[in-house]
Amino acid sequence: MLTTLKTAYTDTRASDLAWALGREPLSALAVLDLQLDDANVQLRLLGASHQVLLEEERGTCSETVACIPGSSTPLPLGVAKRIGDWEYEFAAHVETLSQGSFAGRAQELLALVAEHPHGLAGTFPGSPHAFTAMLAQREHGQVRWRTWHAYPQEGRLVATRTRVGVRVAAAL
Repeated sequence: MLTTLKTAYTDTRASDLAWALGREPLSALAVLDLQLDDANVQLRLLGASHQVLLEEERGTCSETVACIPGSSTPLPLGVAKRIGDWEYEFAAHVETLSQGSFAGRAQELLALVAEHPHGLAGTFPGSPHAFTAMLAQREHGQVRWRTWHAYPQEGRLVATRTRVGVRVAAAL
């Protein structure tokens, strides 16, 4: 699903992104509710980036990656945590692209996500290549999502990937 977000475009930078687990649902500009087997997943586009809410019988998980004023946790390159019975893994990568490469990559990602049944993308007014896109799936008992945050004014694309799955007991 592709939507134009109804918000004022603010000139933020990739380095303004922060990461947080466990935040309450924030005000969203667009939402996609998904049922992936026994998992309820809500993809949420925020004025400042994204939030994913995951709910299963075993518990809940809330991931927020956004430009949050006063946040003290910058975007990490990687995180591995235990959340109840789950293992949570997060990774982020920042690409710097030329203007021509950026425009092509933006169009490619928006087309991929817009046509996917578990995808949500929103473009921001002010630039055709300013967007946040999200894609979720369930595979081998795990819920996974990928996100892309585009900053055309600086030629940066922030990509994240997350995996949440049941913790596997170690063999004795």
